[in-house]
Amino acid sequence: MSTVSRTGDSSAKWTAKSVAMGAVAIALLMLGSSCGLRDDWIAFRGDGGRGHTSNPMPPPLGIRWKLQLQTDQMRAFAFNNLVIKDNVMYFGSTDGNFYAMDIETGYMRWVFKTGAPVNSIPYADDRNVYFGSNDGHAYAVSQEDGSELWRYQTGRTVQSTVLRHDDYVIFSSDGGGTHFVNLDGELVHEIANPIWHRDSFQIFDNVMYFARGPISNPRTLGAYDLQTRDYHWLLPAEVMDATWYSFPAVTERRVFMATSRSRGDYWEYRHYALNRRSGEIEWVHYAESRWGVDRPSNPFMEFRGNLNILDFQAPAVWRNHVIVTGGDNVVRALDARSGTKVWQREFSRRTSSAPTIAGDRVYVGLRGEDVSAEPQNQPLPGLGAWSVSVEHDFEPRPPRLVALSARNGRVIWELEIEGSILSPPVIAGRWVVFGTDRNFVYVLERVVG
Repeated sequence: MSTVSRTGDSSAKWTAKSVAMGAVAIALLMLGSSCGLRDDWIAFRGDGGRGHTSNPMPPPLGIRWKLQLQTDQMRAFAFNNLVIKDNVMYFGSTDGNFYAMDIETGYMRWVFKTGAPVNSIPYADDRNVYFGSNDGHAYAVSQEDGSELWRYQTGRTVQSTVLRHDDYVIFSSDGGGTHFVNLDGELVHEIANPIWHRDSFQIFDNVMYFARGPISNPRTLGAYDLQTRDYHWLLPAEVMDATWYSFPAVTERRVFMATSRSRGDYWEYRHYALNRRSGEIEWVHYAESRWGVDRPSNPFMEFRGNLNILDFQAPAVWRNHVIVTGGDNVVRALDARSGTKVWQREFSRRTSSAPTIAGDRVYVGLRGEDVSAEPQNQPLPGLGAWSVSVEHDFEPRPPRLVALSARNGRVIWELEIEGSILSPPVIAGRWVVFGTDRNFVYVLERVVG
């Protein structure tokens, strides 16, 4: 979330007809058993926002299908996390559409059109799906057929996480408010939000992390009790000196978050562990961006572009490790108890997504160049000189999805893809799902031998 207002714009015009034709044209790679696991992913970054699922996802993985939603050269400025419910994927896009697609086949169940790019994180309950649009509305839509149940007008872009909690649907408008509406779309309660944009919050133990601060102190963030409608605590003043504040990961004891700002030629990172009960800082880790051969020509504008991605810098928690990326060339693992570095993996290409952890595997996207050459032969998974910390491949390479060991950061597996992953993969059952800035949707499948 940021205090910087920057509205994205896209002239892309995608249609349900063109998407359906594209789906027919794509050959599916059918791998593994048809009797796989079934699971849902309906909460942004999983339980507690920790970016972790206990579902193991060992290699090999195969491409079940991939689909390009748009065939022109317009790049997507964001492709925020989708949700998966009963083997249906729900997600919005910068074309202004909200999609429901069958995860098994890529079949388009329905398309709901809004008046502007959809850059919010949706939420699905047992019957409906909820999301916001840059046209200034939040929507409730039937999962069955995509029919509109209600829309709530905010008058400002809605680029936030959207949650249902008890009998409320909660979302934020940029520079407007955090809105609590009932299941009929009627406003019940509101927190003024004159400052914050791209608001990413979550609810844990009936507390919202992080709510906008009170109107008397609107530039801060806090832990807000949904029952008493009061703040348990506000972030310490020394935290509130940044441009970007990440989505928090919450455990029983701690809240983990990251902040960043552009310093011209480099970016400054701070990673925090806060006491969940009191908000006191338990530790802070300082870092600066490290660039490889693909150093951005304009680091400031690159930084601003990252702010369209709602889980930019969001930490992932695995056991006593906090694993983070920040759009530079490094994946960092910190000790959750002390903030000391556990391991660091440096690549020759910049990271493009926050991490997601399945079992003890860390999945993260790497940027790359558009190349037309045939993929080169890759070493078998698990083999290679894992002692080196930097890839020495200075030739152009396509973007990649990379799997690392959460224990030590060694590279286990990678897959070359079309376009950079803009948000980390969603992992549900045997599926790994993500979208790229070239408007491809990928569904990978665990291969069961």
